[in-house]
Amino acid sequence: MPQPWPALEIARSILDGFDDYREHFRQITDGARARFEQALWLEAQTASAARINLYEEKVVETVARLHNAFDDETLMDVSCWPLVKSAYISLIDLRFDDELSETWYNSIFCGLFSHDLISDGTMFIHTTRPSLRRARAAQTRTYKPQGQLDRMLASVFADYRFSEDYADLPGDLQRLEAQLRENLPDWVCKDPELTVELFSSVLYRNKGAYLVGRIYTREDQWPLVIPLLHREGRGIQIDALITDEAQVSIIFSFTRSYFMVDVPVPAEFIGFLKRILPGKHIAELYTSIGFYKHGKSEFYRALINHLANTDDQFIMAPGVRGMVMSVFTLPGFNTVFKIIKDRFSPSKNVDRATVIEKYRLVKSVDRVGRMADTQEFADFRFPLSKFEPACLEELLEVAPSTVSVEGETVLIRHCWTERRMTPLNLYLENANPDQVREALEDYGLAIKQLAAANIFPGDMLLKNFGVTRHGRVVFYDYDEICFLTEANFRHIPQPRTPEDEMASEPWYSIGPLDVFPEEFPPFLFADAGQRKLFDQLHGELYNADYWKGLQEAIRAGKVIDVFPYRRKDLDNE
Repeated sequence: MPQPWPALEIARSILDGFDDYREHFRQITDGARARFEQALWLEAQTASAARINLYEEKVVETVARLHNAFDDETLMDVSCWPLVKSAYISLIDLRFDDELSETWYNSIFCGLFSHDLISDGTMFIHTTRPSLRRARAAQTRTYKPQGQLDRMLASVFADYRFSEDYADLPGDLQRLEAQLRENLPDWVCKDPELTVELFSSVLYRNKGAYLVGRIYTREDQWPLVIPLLHREGRGIQIDALITDEAQVSIIFSFTRSYFMVDVPVPAEFIGFLKRILPGKHIAELYTSIGFYKHGKSEFYRALINHLANTDDQFIMAPGVRGMVMSVFTLPGFNTVFKIIKDRFSPSKNVDRATVIEKYRLVKSVDRVGRMADTQEFADFRFPLSKFEPACLEELLEVAPSTVSVEGETVLIRHCWTERRMTPLNLYLENANPDQVREALEDYGLAIKQLAAANIFPGDMLLKNFGVTRHGRVVFYDYDEICFLTEANFRHIPQPRTPEDEMASEPWYSIGPLDVFPEEFPPFLFADAGQRKLFDQLHGELYNADYWKGLQEAIRAGKVIDVFPYRRKDLDNE
């Protein structure tokens, strides 16, 4: 008698792999508190990269375990996988992380099968999880000032304590109360219904810790974020109190590294964040706390829903055409899609494998708010009718190995997605003098902050930077990035003879990693006025010694402070 197909056993094996991943994820995340308390900043960076790499490592392990546990004839019979999906649903229904477990299942399925076999019958293209859930775990603390803000703030920090003492808690509380009164209308602070609600777990990222929540009355609500810093040797400092939604949105930006936070029920925490940041898509919120694969799932669902319910068509993205990447977008969907061209400009000394390596590198480094996060996709299939003809014609011309038409479907074999921004060169063309100055100031800061985080953009042309909706300048073209410590910054040698000075070719040798900052001004700015202004704002970037100094600091183990919020520096550091 034939044995029944082992759907439940396969489903359990997949879920066992998920539990293993979640446990290792939890262990790395739980270590964030100790790293903050002990000021272990280099360890924090290492842990952040390890947690990002963990997902793919555990997927590979689980796929291998399935191949070892089941014969391939059984395991690879895709017609029976609806039974596995059904069995898996029954196993995850009572879990607190059920939506994440669906994404994990999808990853395992894609690790086993070709993308040609993807369907909603065999995997979770659409979620089976309820959109609204009853509270299943207390995740917040509430405080009612009753007109006494000082006592309320003291209660908050009695609850949120660390192994290191606060450096000056009375002084910090006095300053926070003043900031709270300054940030909110006077009547709000006197409202007897005023309530402060904070997520019970502290969020950690880089050198900071964050209390996150909201302030609300019967009629109004404000987000609330309180950043904490550990000043080595001086204890923990309460750095600011932020109630501005735009600033809080930047703290959870797509340009930042992922937070580490204990989240017992992910969907409820994301719902909490969504209430205080309604402009953020849940894909970005999941990604911001380290669940970037589920963020990718939510992004894809939003994309296919947008295509199904609008007349939007893909068009080529505005801006100068790239020499390595071809970039297209949907006007009504705030994302660009980037594919690698089959042939690069002769001036580009990279190949396809190197470009892929560079883009994947960005995921695991500290982006310090200056590099756009990316998501990598394989085998996107879109209706032919969703492409503006000129866009499809260009994609087929520059990347025929990546883009093809199959009947009424366009297949994109490989691409990255990034948040859409206004290219800096286009922004400057339409900016008034004050906006030009602000943008160039932030452009220079972006280069400096990336460099201090050991990232050298390589190609620093204006077209490779974008301006976000909050006016921040962000780098987004990664085919030439490298670690700053890999570059060899040099002064241009003095000419030996008048003939050297007049020669069309350099009179000195140039290595593949050599960089001559003195050459930057005409390279970066065609506009003489912008070139002069940038020299006034950030002229040190033209000096090789400035870059060498940063290299020395990085090699000495220094981790810089880059704050994702406006602050008045309390000690002029």
